[in-house]
Amino acid sequence: MRTGTIYTETVIYSPPEAFASEVPYQTAIVSLDGAGRVTGRVVGDRVVIGDRVSEVDAGDSLMKGVPFFRKA
Repeated sequence: MRTGTIYTETVIYSPPEAFASEVPYQTAIVSLDGAGRVTGRVVGDRVVIGDRVSEVDAGDSLMKGVPFFRKA
């Protein structure tokens, strides 16, 4: 799985209707180790700019194809 550093993040309180049951949730742009940046969801503990993260399995999420990251 990919690893990286949080470049920026935000917490969503007013989501699209499809994700209303998941609020609040955090999204982030992750600077991947050695290969650009990617936008994804954060699971588990909240992250801040500069935190190290690792990609995790999204499970049965509605967001197939979206990377999920957890604080390393």
